[in-house]
Amino acid sequence: MKLKEILTISGKPGLYKLVKQTGNGVIVESLEDKKRFPAFAHQKISSLEEISIFTDTEDMPLKDVLKKMAEKHERGPSINPKSSSEELKSYFAEIVPEYDEERVYVSHIKKIIQWYNILQKNDLLDFEEEEEETSGEEQSGSSQAHEDETGQQDEGQSDQSTKEENS
Repeated sequence: MKLKEILTISGKPGLYKLVKQTGNGVIVESLEDKKRFPAFAHQKISSLEEISIFTDTEDMPLKDVLKKMAEKHERGPSINPKSSSEELKSYFAEIVPEYDEERVYVSHIKKIIQWYNILQKNDLLDFEEEEEETSGEEQSGSSQAHEDETGQQDEGQSDQSTKEENS
């Protein structure tokens, strides 16, 4: 399953699978108890693919954090999210040494660990499938960009030649 199909809903605990889009929201299924219910457009709904973690340099996608956690635990369960604040900070520093300690709070770390454990429990930590799809899309995109066998230039080349002609 793709991370863009796994949702978090503000004010509701846990993670949800996108089942169907409706006119004014979505139908979701809880990954914990498998119950389905509507989530409306006025609720803050985010896919895990959209979430990133503040670091000292640039933001790190949540997917990369989850991958590092999966590697550390050999796809097994993580630590207890109810551990002490110091244990959670120390643990997260092992996973993402460059995380921004001023902007990433203990509550964020707990939530990420809870999400990881839910994904692990539901056997949804298969990131290779997404990487293959992404690289497949990139390959098809790059082959389309270089279709100049017909003698036509792609937009990037025509812009370049126009700039050269004008100078």
